[in-house]
Amino acid sequence: MTAEIRNAHWDVIVIGTGMGGGLIGRRLAERGLKVLFIEKGPQGHRSERQGLNPEMVDPTARQLRGYWPGPIRAQINGRASEFFGPIGAGVGGSSVFYAATLERPERHDLEATETRPHPTGGWPGGFDAMCDWYAEAEDLLHICGDPDPLSPEQETPLRPAPPLSAPDAALMHSLRAAGLHPYRLHAAIRHMPGCHECLGVKCPRACKMDGRSAGVEPALATGNAALLDRAEVRRLCGTAQTITHIEVIRDGESFTLTAPQIVLAAGALGSPRLLLASASEHWPEGCANGSGLVGRNLMFHLNEIFALWPPRGTPDSGPSKAISLRDFYHSDGQRFGTVQSMGIAAGYGEIVHTLNGMFDRSALRHIRPLRHFTRLPAAFAARMLGRAQVFVGLMEDLGYPENRVTYDRTTPDAIDISYTLHPELLARRRAFRRAIRAGLRGHRRLFLTHTPELNFGHPCGTLRFGTDPGASVLDPDCRAHGLDNLYVADASFMPSSMGVNPSLTIAANALRVAEAIARRRKAMT
Repeated sequence: MTAEIRNAHWDVIVIGTGMGGGLIGRRLAERGLKVLFIEKGPQGHRSERQGLNPEMVDPTARQLRGYWPGPIRAQINGRASEFFGPIGAGVGGSSVFYAATLERPERHDLEATETRPHPTGGWPGGFDAMCDWYAEAEDLLHICGDPDPLSPEQETPLRPAPPLSAPDAALMHSLRAAGLHPYRLHAAIRHMPGCHECLGVKCPRACKMDGRSAGVEPALATGNAALLDRAEVRRLCGTAQTITHIEVIRDGESFTLTAPQIVLAAGALGSPRLLLASASEHWPEGCANGSGLVGRNLMFHLNEIFALWPPRGTPDSGPSKAISLRDFYHSDGQRFGTVQSMGIAAGYGEIVHTLNGMFDRSALRHIRPLRHFTRLPAAFAARMLGRAQVFVGLMEDLGYPENRVTYDRTTPDAIDISYTLHPELLARRRAFRRAIRAGLRGHRRLFLTHTPELNFGHPCGTLRFGTDPGASVLDPDCRAHGLDNLYVADASFMPSSMGVNPSLTIAANALRVAEAIARRRKAMT
């Protein structure tokens, strides 16, 4: 297999098979280009059904299950830590484990408006330049749900979603009665017979639309694409203006591959790491790093997780991920974000955890035996209140140059990040929590997060696109400034994190960049 791939002619090599890599590869293959996907992890089997397991530490075992093999090494507020992030390394990348929430951003997320300035001045082309691509991605990914009643923009009609569960229907009613505007969350799920949705879980069926089911597999079906799994790209090599080849290692064998166009889609953590690892005489600070911005402006979302109980007397039919609302998306000139159900139920355990957190921050925290007494009110509350639905507020993060992906030559396989919680972010977090409390007044709810919680599943911004080569890494077509054949198709390109899940934007942009590559190739032939 490796020999055949090495000897074949490829028009495009796509490094990474997540949402961005899968979708761009599919579209290019559909346009008749010969596409090679390179994936660090194994292809795996369609029979697999499992979620991410942060307790598994053996690198080989992790990679066999489609997890990134090693931990993230982080400096958070100057404190060193290591943890296993929600990162995939297999066909479909992290997207095979995601919760399939694909929401459109709002206009002010991509451009400055009369009432809402944009933290970066806006994206190249603004909101209108992305609208058609959002519509195409929504159709391709079979997104179901209802329109956002607060959106002034014309949205593409979505596919109908299954009926709401009893708790969700009751919560929808009570939220509307409180003057809020909940709607059926936008999910990329083909509700085929026997579908279990598999939100947050790798699914053995092709119901959930991710980088594998909506990207790589349809691309392979065209006959114009091939997949090289268990292959790690070590370096990009070339001249000052061109990527001439890439260095790959697979099963202990090192070799090179070439193609006229290279697409980097290894994720907002992996893509800048690879560019920094590719430093050479032509690129002394790393490939495509003439601006010095490769890896910088790292952003996440900030999670605000809370339990929300449906009205008393509502039958318990289990958790589901069905409700979204944007009543707290922005307020008084501040950028917050969407609130959505997580598909998780909260009961005794979650209440104990919250009360223990409150105790640990109280004046009684030094009297450790008292901590055990949190179990009594937790048991009473769980018995009286029943199970709640867990919601999360995804608050927009802003880009700061000091927040970044770094590279350590002594441990080239590691993902290293440095991140500081900016005072502006912490102040906005407090305001977001106040807005949620005020908006849900009269509802039984309990915050489950005590300290700021970064959403490590939503990294973005580390290779931002823009028109100024001195202030961005990529041009408006997501081609690296100064290089004529290197493109990026993952969340790295985003100059702002927006107040919604990034997956739809990654998919839409991947389709857009695919058209730019196909158009450029046609013009050159």
